[in-house]
Amino acid sequence: MSEGAAATPLVGREAELRRLTGMIDRVGDEGGGLVVRGEAGMGKSALLAAAAAIAAERGLRVLTAVGVQSEALLPYAGLHQLLHPLQAYDDRLPGPQRERLRAAFGMTDTTVPDLYLVALATLNLLAEVATRAPTLLVVDDAHWLDQASAQVLAFVARRLESEPVLLLAGIREGFASALDDMGLPAVALEGLPEAAAGSLLDLVAPGLAPGTRQRVLREAAGNPLALTELPRAWRELDGDAMLRTSWPPLTVRLEKAFGSRVAELPPATRALLLVAAVNDGSALSETLSAAARLGHGAGDQDLAPAVAARLVTASQGRIDFRHPLMRSAVYQAASLPQRHAAHAAIADVLAESSGGLPGDLADRETWHRAAAGSGPDDGVAAALDAIAARAQQRGVATLAVSALEQAARLSHDPRERAERLLRAADVSVELGDHDVVARLLRQTESLDLSPQQRTRVLWIRGAFDDGTGDHAVGPLALADLAETVAAEGDHERALRILWSAALRCFWVEPGPEARRRVVAAAEKLAVDRRHPQLLAILAYAAPIDRGSVVIDGLRQVTSQPVVDPQAARLLGTAAVLVGALDLAERLSAAALTGLRSHGRLQLLARALSARAWSAVLLVNLDVAIPAVHEAARLAQETGQPLMYGTALSTQALLAALRGERDHALALATEAERLSLTTGVRPVLATVQTARGMVALGEGRFAEAYDHLARMHDPADPSHHIALRCYVLGMLADAAAHSGNVGEGRVILAEMEAVARRTPSPALRAGLRLARPLLAGDSQAEALFEEALASDAERWPFARAQTQLAYGEWLRRRRRVSPARPLLRAARETFDALGAVPWSERARRQLRASGERSEQRSIGVRDKLTAQELQIVQLVAEGMTNREIGERLYVSHRTIGAHLYRIFPKLGITSRAELARSPMIGDAR
Repeated sequence: MSEGAAATPLVGREAELRRLTGMIDRVGDEGGGLVVRGEAGMGKSALLAAAAAIAAERGLRVLTAVGVQSEALLPYAGLHQLLHPLQAYDDRLPGPQRERLRAAFGMTDTTVPDLYLVALATLNLLAEVATRAPTLLVVDDAHWLDQASAQVLAFVARRLESEPVLLLAGIREGFASALDDMGLPAVALEGLPEAAAGSLLDLVAPGLAPGTRQRVLREAAGNPLALTELPRAWRELDGDAMLRTSWPPLTVRLEKAFGSRVAELPPATRALLLVAAVNDGSALSETLSAAARLGHGAGDQDLAPAVAARLVTASQGRIDFRHPLMRSAVYQAASLPQRHAAHAAIADVLAESSGGLPGDLADRETWHRAAAGSGPDDGVAAALDAIAARAQQRGVATLAVSALEQAARLSHDPRERAERLLRAADVSVELGDHDVVARLLRQTESLDLSPQQRTRVLWIRGAFDDGTGDHAVGPLALADLAETVAAEGDHERALRILWSAALRCFWVEPGPEARRRVVAAAEKLAVDRRHPQLLAILAYAAPIDRGSVVIDGLRQVTSQPVVDPQAARLLGTAAVLVGALDLAERLSAAALTGLRSHGRLQLLARALSARAWSAVLLVNLDVAIPAVHEAARLAQETGQPLMYGTALSTQALLAALRGERDHALALATEAERLSLTTGVRPVLATVQTARGMVALGEGRFAEAYDHLARMHDPADPSHHIALRCYVLGMLADAAAHSGNVGEGRVILAEMEAVARRTPSPALRAGLRLARPLLAGDSQAEALFEEALASDAERWPFARAQTQLAYGEWLRRRRRVSPARPLLRAARETFDALGAVPWSERARRQLRASGERSEQRSIGVRDKLTAQELQIVQLVAEGMTNREIGERLYVSHRTIGAHLYRIFPKLGITSRAELARSPMIGDAR
């Protein structure tokens, strides 16, 4: 806790404390978390300390950590502080998870795994210890946590609902934190009401003159720390001087109040406090040794005045400031040369302690050497570069960025400076921090960049939006740059640049010339023709003109197991765009296991999204439902707005297929809202498909046609050259029933021409249905028979659509006997697939033919949520709760809680019964 705030009596916070107490009392039934926000001195620490005391009285295990500004660059420092008391319990974790935590805390030489694997191990450790006693996590000054710790705790906080674990975090207003994005409720601490402020002031400063008391109350504005600290400053001013004083903002006033207290101290004490203020450690011996190097004999006698002035505490070999503003006041009061000297003194002490050996002490020395100098220093720059390399190896991008930026500042050679800035910007992309990337790239503008470095600037600028935002860096420019890089012999980097260009061709429409240039540049590269990234580039940039090349390449590659999960993911998305949905589902599924085990949740969200989209179009709802739910959750959690919009639009498709009209339209509207301003065509096209499906399912054929036809209009923002191939059958159905046959035939002719350029299985399936629907009576029957005679086992929904359309066509011509078997077969397929609107349409047609149908039976997928369905499927595969938890990145206790809710829904009482249930076979 920040002790200055913690020492302030808790006056006027009774309502907030009752809320925290209520959460503590309910923790055995439901976990969760709360963020306490407020300006400096508002009593966040005091409130958290009171909650911790109440939790301890009630028998909870209380774990605490405090974010320290000087440790913000030390990866997992905050997490280690929080979990250190649980070290004795880590043997309860499976071996791999135990090793992940130990690697993150520097206890082994193992490379630190992906952050999300560390987060899962943290979650499971907390779940294990909470089985003995409910646990309270208190993180004060969380805005100063290192980025890795904050991200881990944000991950954990989202998954505490079923755990007897409560997280309370204090964050200063005006500071950003990963914990802000975790969706937890928040308490905002405002200034104390007038009566409470007066009570607190009278408690801490009794006997103030009435005028002084009123001025303090007015200037403190209800801030508890100000009410505690400002009276001391007032005692030094007479009444007239007090009234003449012009007061700056409250935080500055508090710093000045603390600063005036520092100015009264002896020189040796002031030197000691400055060293403590700039130090990134809290060891008292370290601070005393460094202060002695500044020419002051520093000992306990020099520390005593600072303790007496209530600026610091010293105990158990540590020195700590009582409040962050006190540290800031000491730092601001010192001159720049004094600060440099303090950093140099600490660096010298650390150099002696490390003995020149690599490790944390040596790294800390490097940071202080960097802060001690004002000019270039290639030796320190190289050491910072090495720190960045190790940080990247440990998966701590924030530290790597800071080290590289500092290394760039200290580099003599402008080319080396540019290279380090670009590396820092490239790493910053992983963090999703637009502002940091922009700041780093601005620093390169005055430097003489090489062609490759200019390439990287353009490449990095487009990294956040896949080219949907910065049209100045379009596919043509990237293709030119890729050719320049390839001419210099770097074909792999050229391939990566062209992948960025291809993504721009997918998300927005750059025009045929840009697509041709990207393809031409890619096909000139000296790489294997079956290189996964090359096939993906061709699929994204030219899904029609290179459809045959891509499908042939995919079939060759998949003749053997695809081991690399990243390669499988790229190939899976390529298969979606060229219409090979069977390959898309297989490849995306192959990618999932590896991406999960490596903790690559950003890429996992993309692989799940591709799998969900193909599964929805194949109407494989048992795959689509859990995949799209998880894709949306992970896309949001990993900060990928384009993928989140894609998942939302896919969920809209899924809801339309299931007959959930209102849900489908709401999802479509939200996905459109997120995508319209940036013109993200795949999302907008999927939105129109979902709306068209809803209208088609309700028999509003003219409206359905209007939605679906937009995808075929090049001037419409919903036009997409690949995704339009998937809706041809539904568009023809809508056209045939709405008086749009003529327009439908024009589109059909266009797509027949497209089919002569690509072997897309999805397009061919659509054509088989569209031809008879839009043909004249003399041709329709033969075309229906031809469609049904084709090998369409991989397209059961399309085949059932054809049976339904043919049955309707026969019934309208009063040929009821041959119509009924077709309608019956269509109904049974739609029932099995869960395509409710089409099931009901087939039933209506059967009733019109004189045959009654029973209502569709309710299946497992209708009774369960998406996550419950996924858990049921994994149980049916024989996986344990712990294995399922690792697969889904939740604790095994959470899986148990889900099963507890699932059993009554399915009318069973055990997981053994669940695995044997015939209902589950349909959901696997």
